[in-house]
Amino acid sequence: MAMWSLLGSRPVTMLAWESFGAGWVTDVVNQLNLNAEVRTADYGQICALNAVDPGNDLVFTWNGTTSGVRVSDADWIAADRTGLSICDATSAAFAQDIDWAKVDGGTFSWQKALGGEGGHGMLVLSPRAVERLESEPAPRPLPKIFRLTKSGKLIEGIFKGETINTPSMLAVEDWLLALDWAEGVGGLSALIARADANAAALDRWVERASWIEHLAVDPAIRSNTSVCLQFADRSNLEANTARQKAMAKLLEQEGAAFDIGAYRDAPPGFRIWCGATVNTADIEDLGPWLDWAWETTK
Repeated sequence: MAMWSLLGSRPVTMLAWESFGAGWVTDVVNQLNLNAEVRTADYGQICALNAVDPGNDLVFTWNGTTSGVRVSDADWIAADRTGLSICDATSAAFAQDIDWAKVDGGTFSWQKALGGEGGHGMLVLSPRAVERLESEPAPRPLPKIFRLTKSGKLIEGIFKGETINTPSMLAVEDWLLALDWAEGVGGLSALIARADANAAALDRWVERASWIEHLAVDPAIRSNTSVCLQFADRSNLEANTARQKAMAKLLEQEGAAFDIGAYRDAPPGFRIWCGATVNTADIEDLGPWLDWAWETTK
């Protein structure tokens, strides 16, 4: 919705370092047919952030859910930019210190960081983004569900609870309970601290295990939520893929871990959620289970 409504009036720079960012590139280049500057990086790395033209619109993912990387800050985004920055913050919101002053269009989901119901997305717009919507309408037809303006003005009701189709009130109440819990444990700083503690606990186990290592080698860009691991011995891709599946199946059968296999396009290994809704003790308990699954599948 944000890209379809905001992009097109000026050049755009696309930054992609994981599968979802790559999907935004496909949307912009192949669907919106925009002539974009595209920078990409392999799994476990981020692309060059220097010399991003402040006159360009910018699209990037704050935290790479499928590759275990994140931007460490937003200092590389110009404060006096004339372009808009659009950020997918799905697995970063409520777990990382996002510099919202550098984000003009930010998105996240109820589901990811606080465990709410899936399928509900949130859009945060800066005053600059609202001005763009009202002064430079998207140069393309928009379906009703994507329209953020009417008669040249922002439809403010969208941001005050008005809906086209009413979502489940149980899902809304579930999200409100998640926010109450977040406030109860100490708010944003406490949520970040919980995610950091979980990631640190997992890192201590990785340092002791000889058969696994971080996909993101550089700790400065390593995620504290979607921590991605790869097998230390990567000489046989087919064997590693099979072993990943076997280990994940064993762990699920034992009730020790669920859905921790690496993303389908990523190198074989594991993707372990370390967000604030997870207790550090459970991350510490997971390590021996992973070692057991490794030995069992030899």
